[in-house]
Amino acid sequence: MIASTKPGAREMEAIAARHPHLLRPTSRWKAILIGAGLVLYLVLSWWFFSIGHVLANANWGIAGTYLADWVSYEIRPDITIARDGTMSVSYQRNSPLGKNPNPEWVSLDKQTVTRRVERPAAVPQAPKPKTTSSFSFMAPNASLGGSQNDAEQPVETTRTEEVVTRAVITYDRSTRIEVADRLVRATHAGETFTMAVDGADVVTPQDPLPGWAKQKRPGEKITLSFGLTGWAEVEGDEVSIRNRFFGWANFLFDTESPFFGKPYGEVVSLILSGDRIDPTRSNLGLAWNNILYNAEWQHLEVWTKLLQTIVMAFVGTLFASLVAFPLCFLAARNITPNRVTNQLVKRFFDFQRSVDMFIWALFFTRAFGPGPLAGISAIFFTDTGTLGKLYSEALENIDDRQREGVKSVGAAPIAVQRFGVLPQVLPVFASQALYFWESNTRSATIIGAVGAGGIGLKLWEAMRTNSDWENVAYMVLLILMVVFVFDSISNACRSRLVGGRVH
Repeated sequence: MIASTKPGAREMEAIAARHPHLLRPTSRWKAILIGAGLVLYLVLSWWFFSIGHVLANANWGIAGTYLADWVSYEIRPDITIARDGTMSVSYQRNSPLGKNPNPEWVSLDKQTVTRRVERPAAVPQAPKPKTTSSFSFMAPNASLGGSQNDAEQPVETTRTEEVVTRAVITYDRSTRIEVADRLVRATHAGETFTMAVDGADVVTPQDPLPGWAKQKRPGEKITLSFGLTGWAEVEGDEVSIRNRFFGWANFLFDTESPFFGKPYGEVVSLILSGDRIDPTRSNLGLAWNNILYNAEWQHLEVWTKLLQTIVMAFVGTLFASLVAFPLCFLAARNITPNRVTNQLVKRFFDFQRSVDMFIWALFFTRAFGPGPLAGISAIFFTDTGTLGKLYSEALENIDDRQREGVKSVGAAPIAVQRFGVLPQVLPVFASQALYFWESNTRSATIIGAVGAGGIGLKLWEAMRTNSDWENVAYMVLLILMVVFVFDSISNACRSRLVGGRVH
């Protein structure tokens, strides 16, 4: 045949003659058995881990709320309703709107009223008995002066105060809540739902519950869900509003800053040419100080903890590579032919890397206390074992011809290792150390959560509050940026060391 005369065809025929099993077609039954085994494994995994039950009972609504909290914030006015229908409005502590919030989307009708209130009269104090004699004709604990009942008669007084008689909360063009005359009217998606409150603890729906309203039992609170816009809770004596806005509130200046609430153009004008707000420093210095010490975002502390994490990863990886370098020569069979030494060093590596970095972090946190030293020690111990094993395997796979060539000229044993072994393995050692440095930047974040310091601990503290998810998102973005930068640096260095392009 013509095809058989071509070099490629002749080589294929030669390979087929030497290794006929490589070109033998795969049995159909074998493929069916492999596929059936894979399906059976997936079915058993589904049953063993109760994946269907977990997915069916997962609270996807809460997960969605958490994700929304990463990129948005809530303003939370609470409308307290008295039995006579009058109301008062208060905001959460440390409101993003500052100490005197007055948002445009909250409309209030106010009225001055005079109330009659009763307060107990002050009880007159009995005169102190004379101390010249301990003898008294009065019975023990007897009252001096008038009777106790007469002294505690309540006194009626009047009080004039300003109260809210009607409140309208506008979420957006299709969603609003109106509270007046002990009635709460919620409008959403073209539907209006009315609820009556008694000023104490009972909520009574006046209409059938729409799909966006839920009440577990009659008389209990009603929860109104408006999607990404926000939500509200209606109780007998209070309406809790949760209005959501996209973005991170007060990211640059907190509510205590003199720049708070000012448009960015005005802030720039004050920094460049405005009169000094603080006589002791320039407006630029004041603005930078306010940003660094922002009480809500704590930029300086977060950046310091991030730098601490980077240093932890670098120092731990550096020490691990320095210790693993000499030990790997003892573990390599072709470098150190002593079997006892090989096994002892390899088992030492196995001991170090068999215990996860997270467990080592818990151990060293107990030993040294919380802080970066515990994190550095955990990275050092784990990576010494892992790098030592990788280094020793690289040594065992070197080309012995280069080493034998150096031996043949009568070089000393150290010179043989220096010129016959190191040129082959140093690029590999450096490449692996760089990869572990990049990987440990991520690992240092995790072990920091158990008290090993760094941004991991700060991240865990923000998550535990269950309300500062925007701070969590901020720190996660910073970590991602650092990992991306270090990954690029590591890839560039490794590509130069190994002589090719690393993706």
